[in-house]
Amino acid sequence: MDARTGALLEEKKNMKNLEIKHDELTAEEFRYLWKSVWGEPPSLEQTELAMKNSLFRVSVYIDNRIVAMARAIGDKGLCYYIKDVVVHPDYQRKGIGKILIQEILKFINDNGIPETQIFVELCAMPDKIPFYKKFGFESNEAQRLRIMHQVRK
Repeated sequence: MDARTGALLEEKKNMKNLEIKHDELTAEEFRYLWKSVWGEPPSLEQTELAMKNSLFRVSVYIDNRIVAMARAIGDKGLCYYIKDVVVHPDYQRKGIGKILIQEILKFINDNGIPETQIFVELCAMPDKIPFYKKFGFESNEAQRLRIMHQVRK
């Protein structure tokens, strides 16, 4: 057996120890994953508040170690925004991101009003757009505007 085949077999074996959890992602786990892909994370206090106020959090663990997360914010009636979709670099390209998005879309479907449409959006870097298009997301002409507001006393 060549090295690539061996690596694929090992990967499949490790995925058997995969566990999906809802609304259990902690601020510490969030900050750990954030740092693994984006650098310095938000403060613990900010992150705790964000976890508390997210509508839905999904996290993936392998061998009881956090490897991925995503969360949804919104009003449950008209709109949702998918935020902070992160898969630790050591576990990317193994189908875990797909699990995260499927879990969030299932939550949205399970909590929406039957026979209505709900606006679901997210922001993605250009190299990630093809991944999201597989789920039906489409780009539009709108431009993302943002401000990093400094909170003062």
